[in-house]
Amino acid sequence: MTATPIAVVTGASSGIGAATARALASAGYHVILTARRKDRIEALAAELTDAGHRATARTLDVTDRAAVDALAASLDGAGPVKVLVNNAGGAIGADPVATGDPADWRQMYEVNVIGTLNLTQALLPALTASGDGTVVVLSSTAGHATYEGGAGYVAAKNGARVLAETLRLEIVGTPVRVVEIAPGMVRTEEFATTRFRGDTEKAAKVYAGVAEPLTADDVAETITWAVSRPSHVNIDLLIVRPRAQASNAKVHREQ
Repeated sequence: MTATPIAVVTGASSGIGAATARALASAGYHVILTARRKDRIEALAAELTDAGHRATARTLDVTDRAAVDALAASLDGAGPVKVLVNNAGGAIGADPVATGDPADWRQMYEVNVIGTLNLTQALLPALTASGDGTVVVLSSTAGHATYEGGAGYVAAKNGARVLAETLRLEIVGTPVRVVEIAPGMVRTEEFATTRFRGDTEKAAKVYAGVAEPLTADDVAETITWAVSRPSHVNIDLLIVRPRAQASNAKVHREQ
């Protein structure tokens, strides 16, 4: 029997990560759900298993290289590792460059860039050995155009974008694709609230008047579509925005 292909999803405890795990499980992958919040990923793994899918929860901090290496080692012999979705990330604060907290910038860089680097380095041998691997990097439209108050997040997502672009150049000729998905405005239960340190009023203003921001499921469907293309087809970059958002700074808001 052919072993079930494995897809590793980071930041799978909520939002885009959780939606992507559900979508990939439905597409036939054995999904390895990773995140720091053990209770969340265990509940999701149970949900998927009850639905007849294969899912395993692994508590993980993507910035902990020893833990990342241990995860990679634990997958040896478990089946072909075909997909890595580097989703763990996020924004902290919206302060101008002049007053931004370097600790916030450092944390965003560590998770969005170094976390992606850690997982990619650790799993690239297995992805290559599978004969048909795909690395997905969830960047953001913030990685393609800056905006006031976003420099720390923009810098981090630029780092993730450049990591994906450079990796694609360096491993061309190997059986591994590198896909960058860059979402625009996505309304999830936590992203904006986390960015504004729990201030739900500020978080709500991000989406005020926007009839239909993207949902986590919209992005998850995009990711699943990209990784399910024929092996010779690589979606280098896919920018996905809601219709109401023409750019990072141009959003139609209904009165």
